[in-house]
Amino acid sequence: MHIIDVGIEKDILSANRKLAEENKKLFDEHGVRAFDFLGAIGSGKTMIIERLIERLGDKYRIGAITGDVSGNDDYLRLLKYGIEVVNVNTGKECHLDAHLIQHAIEKIDLDSIDLLFIENVGNLVCPADFPLGTEKRVVVISVTEGDDMVRKHPVMFGEADIVVINKIDLAEYVGVNPQIIISDYEKLKSNPMIVKTNAMLGEGIDELISMMEL
Repeated sequence: MHIIDVGIEKDILSANRKLAEENKKLFDEHGVRAFDFLGAIGSGKTMIIERLIERLGDKYRIGAITGDVSGNDDYLRLLKYGIEVVNVNTGKECHLDAHLIQHAIEKIDLDSIDLLFIENVGNLVCPADFPLGTEKRVVVISVTEGDDMVRKHPVMFGEADIVVINKIDLAEYVGVNPQIIISDYEKLKSNPMIVKTNAMLGEGIDELISMMEL
């Protein structure tokens, strides 16, 4: 006999959402606008955040949280910009959760920042069910991942507020039609917000900033 207990999973997700609401309340109290950046490894999340820091650093005080299973490579990349950064290693977990973010923001003086960029663990499955309490969730994908990403990951894209199609300059070389990705997302989401970027050259970043209402 095989018994599957789904109650535990429901309890975990419910507890996470409660903590996410507490995080959101804390951000609001301190006037911090927080954004969760999600995407697979190599999609360009870190570089997107770097370009945002470069464009917005003179206008806003920026902080960041970098999430990885292990290591501190992304943390070191953002630290070079002189902003407040906290690195979170999740060990065996394939996503950040609201509890980890609560502990991370304990290390940040929220009164000293206006924007908080959270770089989630590189994964397009696990993080979808774990909101962190941010204002928006930005999903970054690379054209090198294929044009079937939305169809393969409907939950993640259903949770997205903004979708960034990155490395757009490589589309023709990998045989990917970005319009297929856009069309799939438009079927999934009403009033979709999609931006095409070449983060390496900074193309599309200003449009992303506009979508983030910054």
